[in-house]
Amino acid sequence: MFNVSEKAVNEISRLLSEEEDKTMFLRIRVVPGGCSGFEYEMGFDNEIDGSDEVFEENQVKVVIDKFSLGHIKGGTLNFSDGLNGTGFGIDNPNATAQCGCGSSFTV
Repeated sequence: MFNVSEKAVNEISRLLSEEEDKTMFLRIRVVPGGCSGFEYEMGFDNEIDGSDEVFEENQVKVVIDKFSLGHIKGGTLNFSDGLNGTGFGIDNPNATAQCGCGSSFTV
């Protein structure tokens, strides 16, 4: 299970509306890197393979591969547009530690 907040759905919808390819969706990946061991990658994609899990909320698709989902299962994708910064972030219940800037984590 993976959750997508209403603010994140709204922002993904807004960004996708600017894309010419209407088959696009948001892909989330966990990759080795950062000062804590793993970091998140997000971007638009239009190809789904057999190891992907698809989560759909209000007609917005978020796709996560099996490896990545194992590291963020039960998490929530959020979007912040406040004074402390703008952007997407993941509330990850599996992270045991996070770097000071919040861009990498340990499981």
